[in-house]
Amino acid sequence: MNIDGYAALAPMAGVADMAFRELCVEYGAAYVVSEMVSSKGVSMHDRKSGALMVLSEKERPAAIQIFGSDPSTMAEAAVKAQSFTCDIVDINMGCPAPKIVNSGNGSALMKNPELAERITAECVKAISLPVTVKMRSGWDENSVNAVELAKGCEAAGASAITVHGRTRAQMYAPPVNIDIIRQVKESVKIPVIGNGDVDGALSAKAMFENTGCDLVMVGRGALGRPWVFAQINEYFRTGNILPEPPLEERMRVMLNHIQRLCDYKGDYIGMREARKHAAWYIRDIRGAAAFRNEIGRLESMEQLSELAQKVIQSNPGI
Repeated sequence: MNIDGYAALAPMAGVADMAFRELCVEYGAAYVVSEMVSSKGVSMHDRKSGALMVLSEKERPAAIQIFGSDPSTMAEAAVKAQSFTCDIVDINMGCPAPKIVNSGNGSALMKNPELAERITAECVKAISLPVTVKMRSGWDENSVNAVELAKGCEAAGASAITVHGRTRAQMYAPPVNIDIIRQVKESVKIPVIGNGDVDGALSAKAMFENTGCDLVMVGRGALGRPWVFAQINEYFRTGNILPEPPLEERMRVMLNHIQRLCDYKGDYIGMREARKHAAWYIRDIRGAAAFRNEIGRLESMEQLSELAQKVIQSNPGI
């Protein structure tokens, strides 16, 4: 399948849910990936795992990302994901979270390329959809093996590779290894998506120019800033760099986002999940610390609307 655009939304656990994915697509994200879904949870018919696979028609093209370390269980999860009418099934070989890697999943698979390739092959064999792989540059600085793993996954039938240019040991600390993304791109014939510290038009441009990648992926740079996709698209289409939206517009987007979150998950869960999102929307403004204290006590859309007005009034002209 073809993905038309420049930037994709990264899979982020606890963040990239349906409400956020839809919002990012409305701002021009070319492609979105779900929160990661446990293959073990799928095999046990876990309700939460099933809920994470639900996609809407407003967020296309979309992938469901699965994680695990048993080839047959991963293949079973791929079949289940396909039944949710996703466009792509993505395999997580990059998550650095201790609870994931301690079970041999996520970026731990980079320590076992043979197993990683077998998982890829089993998923490809099990479904008719494209299967992609998201990986890191390696486990640590002494085992930067993304090129080797990418070639193996390509041979196993993967349709594209996403490379986050950090090792697992780095977690999210700088710097991003741009060279390893370029080396992967030069070593495989399938599309390569560049990931790591893309947070706007100029960093997207640098990722494209320095790696030759086919698409960039935005993760933390989209938190509280779904309009980053519009900024990237505008730059590549016209050369113009769009400024950040006025604060009143940012607050409007925040309220839209959180209302959608409550519509999908109910007010109780939605407002509790809203707290982290609201904190991202107000970062770097005057009085942010005090407003974060209020955000931590949010329980209703009415309270959030009042807070948004206070933020605007406390920051005139922004």
